[in-house]
Amino acid sequence: MDSTRPTTPRAHTMTVDDAITEYLTARQPQKPSPHTLAAYRRDLHTLLHHLADAERCRPDQLHLADLTAPLLRHAFARFAADRAPTSVTRAWSTWNGFFGFLVAHNLTDGNPMPAVSRPRTKPHQPKPLIGEDTPEKLLTALAAGCRRARDPWPQRDFAVLALALLTGLRSAEMLDLTIDSLGGRPGERRIRVHGKGNTTRSLPIEPPLEALIDDYLRSRAARFNRTPTGNDALLVDTRNHPLRRGGLQYLVRQCYKHAGIHDRVARGTLVHALRHTFATRLAEDGASVTEIMHLLGHAAITSSQTYIDTTAAAQRDAARSNRTYTALRDLTPPPTTA
Repeated sequence: MDSTRPTTPRAHTMTVDDAITEYLTARQPQKPSPHTLAAYRRDLHTLLHHLADAERCRPDQLHLADLTAPLLRHAFARFAADRAPTSVTRAWSTWNGFFGFLVAHNLTDGNPMPAVSRPRTKPHQPKPLIGEDTPEKLLTALAAGCRRARDPWPQRDFAVLALALLTGLRSAEMLDLTIDSLGGRPGERRIRVHGKGNTTRSLPIEPPLEALIDDYLRSRAARFNRTPTGNDALLVDTRNHPLRRGGLQYLVRQCYKHAGIHDRVARGTLVHALRHTFATRLAEDGASVTEIMHLLGHAAITSSQTYIDTTAAAQRDAARSNRTYTALRDLTPPPTTA
């Protein structure tokens, strides 16, 4: 008998589709972001279709007892055919978590995912805004006036970009902020962030950023004739609706164009380039890996160490370009070869 085949009684009667529904429902109390939950659902159902195709049945006809390691290996091979290694690794992790849930609830008696290989992915390298003066150029352009827009709102734009640059928040974390996320006395304000894995952290807000946020909130109250309070979203669109992921990305992209720095942004980063810029400058200014880890909300110190390592390489490049080194090279005899 295949030891990787689920053999509990319910494994023969419960469909994979129903089990996915139970799993996603069980995740709700952990309050994952809508974006995260959508990614789980997409990875689970996309692979389910590959599994059903391999078994020549409809997705709603596949049972947990059908999920063997060979079948999963076959489905993942087809899934990986036209996807990046990072997407395959994410899907593998999603299915590994799904099987962990099934085992914990006695729906299967084992997890076959260790028998399914996943691609090796290179560590993520930071992709901050390109150019030493780029953050300052961006902020200066936003402070100078309105970008071209159907309904300009310069105070909101300035506050959003400065908030991202000076806190390093992820997109989902920014969109999850409410008025109550801001706390503390004037001059000692902090912002409470709901991060990945249902974690929270508290970040300091210095007076210049505090002033920008207050100016934005005053402009918002005047624009909509209502003072936001409590659980109202901190960041809103021009109709006073909570800002959504697509709206945030569009806003940031347009601000880059307004500042003339759209060619200084690594492909595919947008909001994340601001987070990487925040972290890179922390490392350049001597912050420890532990401090970076706390401020960025990383679960593992290795993620934060990347910024330290990248900065060390940048420092060596800068030292190498020193004109004194150039003179020294001209005065030093070439190395002899044996």
